[in-house]
Amino acid sequence: MDTALLLGRLHAAGLADVVEVVPAEGGQAALAGLARRGDGTTVFVKAFDVAPADDVLAAEAEGLDALRTLGGATTPQVLHVSPDLLVLEALHPRPADPAFWERLAHVLAHQHTSTRHARFGWHRDGWLGRRRQVNTWEDDGFTFFARHRLLRWLDEPRVAAALDAADRAALHRLCDRLPELLPDAPACLVHGDLWAQNVLATAAGEPALIDPAVSYTWAEIDLAHVWTTAPPPEAAVFFDRYAELTGLDAGWRERMPILQLRQHLAVVAQFDPDWGAAQTIRATLAPFRTR
Repeated sequence: MDTALLLGRLHAAGLADVVEVVPAEGGQAALAGLARRGDGTTVFVKAFDVAPADDVLAAEAEGLDALRTLGGATTPQVLHVSPDLLVLEALHPRPADPAFWERLAHVLAHQHTSTRHARFGWHRDGWLGRRRQVNTWEDDGFTFFARHRLLRWLDEPRVAAALDAADRAALHRLCDRLPELLPDAPACLVHGDLWAQNVLATAAGEPALIDPAVSYTWAEIDLAHVWTTAPPPEAAVFFDRYAELTGLDAGWRERMPILQLRQHLAVVAQFDPDWGAAQTIRATLAPFRTR
């Protein structure tokens, strides 16, 4: 990773006391590092070698603020944001502790149940990695999910190459049947990219969320992301507690592959190899192929 690029942008932004940047683990789309300042403190820094648009980092900073001020979640303090640099308060690795995940269940349940919204979308488009997340307002959740979270990806070159005509037709059939397959749930504020790497901890060991792709949509979008991205064993308590706090029905697990299709499509669109995402998409679409 080009830590020199990050160091140069930090100095250009006025953080002249940064003496070293070391790579940070986690994300795939951007450059990220931990920057040590002259007084010994550390901040997190993120940038793109070539940004996909001028608003990508501003959208992330706004999402962090929305999760904190609207949803009550803990997020890192934004220290600097510009088109080519995002500087955040440094967080800590999450503890390998079931109690931590139980606390996260309370955080997410509060966020989802306290931010109900009449419509699906967001006041601006956001970003999922290097691809724009379309957040055009819709009155209906099934229309929003089909149009802006699933079918939106079909014209991406990598997705077009990975899915054949039968796959694409199956996805359209799935979208037509969404009202049969998923509950008619209200919109709420979601993180939008809630895999385990985007859950860190404060110095006191409390859950903190990073790297959001916010919108108002179904709460189970966040649940599906945690469920299907190999959470650690100690996270098992998270699902039981979240279901208890939010009144989830017993069939929620069966819905997770459909809800996670959006993320698999986004992975195929951006990465090669895709870590099995295209294969998972085909498996989920198999029941919707014609026979």
